[in-house]
Amino acid sequence: MNIEYWRAEIDEVDRELLRLLNRRARLAIKVGILKKAAGLPCSDPDRERLVLTTLRQVNTGPLDSRAVTKLFRRIIGESRRVEMQGPQQAGDPGSCSRQTFPEHQGARAGLM
Repeated sequence: MNIEYWRAEIDEVDRELLRLLNRRARLAIKVGILKKAAGLPCSDPDRERLVLTTLRQVNTGPLDSRAVTKLFRRIIGESRRVEMQGPQQAGDPGSCSRQTFPEHQGARAGLM
């Protein structure tokens, strides 16, 4: 097999990743709508830490834990952004609160 074959495989994986990331974003919008209805903030640092911890535990490589954390912090951040703007795109002027859950007001800003 030559380089073109492997590049075509990568292109196929990239398209599948994009499809899955957009699916995740659509789900985040639904979660955001529910959070807004319940008066909950968009950010839940405990949930985000649990997601990252779980993903690092199930990772079989070759990506290391640091790479998994970096990638998914970015995915979570983009999902949160879409979650906050999603209801507005659906015609609803509001969104979930931009603050963190009250019990996490002192949480580090950079921690997801």
